[in-house]
Amino acid sequence: MTNDFWNSRFSEPGYAYGTEPNAFLTTQTRHFQPGMKALAVADGEGRNGVWLAQQGLDVLSVDGSEVGLRKARELAQSRGVSIHTELAELTRWQWPENAFDIVVAIFIHFPPEHRARMHANMLRALKPGGVLIMEAFTPEQLEYKTGGPPVREMLYSVEMVCSDFDIPACAEVAQGKSPGTTPVTEILLLQQTVTELHEGPYHRGQAAVVRLVVKRRPL
Repeated sequence: MTNDFWNSRFSEPGYAYGTEPNAFLTTQTRHFQPGMKALAVADGEGRNGVWLAQQGLDVLSVDGSEVGLRKARELAQSRGVSIHTELAELTRWQWPENAFDIVVAIFIHFPPEHRARMHANMLRALKPGGVLIMEAFTPEQLEYKTGGPPVREMLYSVEMVCSDFDIPACAEVAQGKSPGTTPVTEILLLQQTVTELHEGPYHRGQAAVVRLVVKRRPL
């Protein structure tokens, strides 16, 4: 989807995905400490980046929509926190490396030709010991139609996530039977489930998702 699409959507009254953070993200606070540096990838109107700032994190919210980022700054101001914002086309962005303690990617769906490279960039953006938190829609989401791209090729399966993040014993990890440790990462959570979304007018109702929490191993 183009930046024009997102600028149009974010120009609608209110907040397209609400002003409250993603529910799965809020379950991961054990990984946070005040002062940590966090990257909110494709943060749109800022609901997740602002919430991270409310937890005491130093947040960079990056997105391709200038309208979304303006609303993110307004939301931060209304909540009494500050965030850094950067306008960027993520497939061409110069991703920072070894820079963040936390990287958050919530319902970010890259086209197949970019997906694996973008996920590798997310891992490289982490400092050693840093944690990536991701939630995305699976192909089963086409049955629910409660959000996400209506194109199967842009939806993420567990197997796809395992391939992109080089997760061994994928089925066992998804069932919680293996730690899924690699030379570079430690898989803290890999899960495919159906959840209930209450995220503004565009994410509402039952949804099929895959969730990943991965730690970049210390050097």
